[in-house]
Amino acid sequence: MSTHDYDVVVVGGGPGGYVGAIRAAQLGLRTALVEREALGGICLNWGCIPTKALLHSAAVLRTCRDAAAAGVSVAGAVEANLAVMVQRSRGIAGQLGRGVAHLLKKHGVAVIEGEARFGAGAALQLADGTALRARNVVLATGARARVLPELPPGERIWTYREALVPRAVPASLVVVGAGAIGMEFACFYRALGSAVTVVEAAAQILPQEDAEIAAVARKAFEAQGIRIHTGCRVAAARVGPDDVTVTLAGAGAPAPLSVERVISAAGIVGNVEGLGLEHTAVAVRHGHIVTDALGRTAQPGVHAIGDVAGPPWLAHKASHEAVLCMEAIAGLPVHGLDPRRIPACTYTFPQVASIGLTEASAEAWAREHGRALRIGRFPFAANGRALAAGEGSGLAKTIFDAASGELLGSHVVHAEASELIGAHAVAMGLEATEADLMASVAAHPTLGEALHEAVLAAQGVALHV
Repeated sequence: MSTHDYDVVVVGGGPGGYVGAIRAAQLGLRTALVEREALGGICLNWGCIPTKALLHSAAVLRTCRDAAAAGVSVAGAVEANLAVMVQRSRGIAGQLGRGVAHLLKKHGVAVIEGEARFGAGAALQLADGTALRARNVVLATGARARVLPELPPGERIWTYREALVPRAVPASLVVVGAGAIGMEFACFYRALGSAVTVVEAAAQILPQEDAEIAAVARKAFEAQGIRIHTGCRVAAARVGPDDVTVTLAGAGAPAPLSVERVISAAGIVGNVEGLGLEHTAVAVRHGHIVTDALGRTAQPGVHAIGDVAGPPWLAHKASHEAVLCMEAIAGLPVHGLDPRRIPACTYTFPQVASIGLTEASAEAWAREHGRALRIGRFPFAANGRALAAGEGSGLAKTIFDAASGELLGSHVVHAEASELIGAHAVAMGLEATEADLMASVAAHPTLGEALHEAVLAAQGVALHV
């Protein structure tokens, strides 16, 4: 057997690629992983992990500033040390990257540094021409920041990469895009003292979230001093020696904004270029590879998972897709991933988390199928644990099919929303009904009681509001 013969070759070492490679190896498949940069991909190195490290530093800063309200005196001035924050963030990313390398080695995955592409006859090869013979190829090349023509990256116009390693805190900045990435950076830099303005083309911030939840979050962000303009787009940006002047277009657009920096966070596009897909039957639509529910493309033996295969652009979606894809390759009985059962989290102050249908999409579903909904809401202001922790703002919201009791959607805006949503993710996975959730017991005092009360509220029997 040639050392370049494999059952599976994974192209891309992000949370989809490396998890898929590990699962393939666990299933006894001879596996190789090709990565051109750093193991862990964007998520580990320039996305999920380093941003959360920075946001944790900002959260500690906010807690220290609010210490007096909890009866704690913090001696001296509370100041941010940006260099240490960034160093800590990069250190955590590096530690986890080394951990990924160890896991791949432990499972016997051959890691190949370089780039892979298809040549004539859909044969996979490295950039140096080395052939990689494989029964299955799994493309997990991820995505990159969308570059708006009005905002070419440079010294004063940042993508997420530059925003993660600043040398100084900008006195003022405009964040273009009010999705998860944009709002997380907005909250981080605002906590450090920047004057932050957010611009979003959609009618609401966090456009993928429930409108009511997004409105609650917006009020909290604006209370922190973040200025928000929705229904506006960037018409032009003029870069000067000391500032950037951003001109907006749209109803209610303000006068041109002069700021020190701009962060462009207007979405992502799949990394489909340079793969030699023209030598295959793989189809690309709207910048992403077209697949079925198990990652299979139109080219036999070629699969795609994660961000390159389209939304939702979430690391845990990529990892779960990877496992399903490899198990299908190994011949195990598997079912495709239901995108409605994938939780989404935004790590702002407060956090926003959701799973399933929004109220608007649930109403559309109900009209189409002739069904009725039950919706429950519970404010964290009525939750004892939240008040004790000084985090009494926020809302839990549940949406049910009135006839079957199926949980259609769950939405939370609160400081710990990302940890809470997992309970309803499990409930959806187990197909728990409204009656099942009502019969469950939430420990007291916990934030989870708010989710339970939101379920009770859908039946009109909430106990504490």
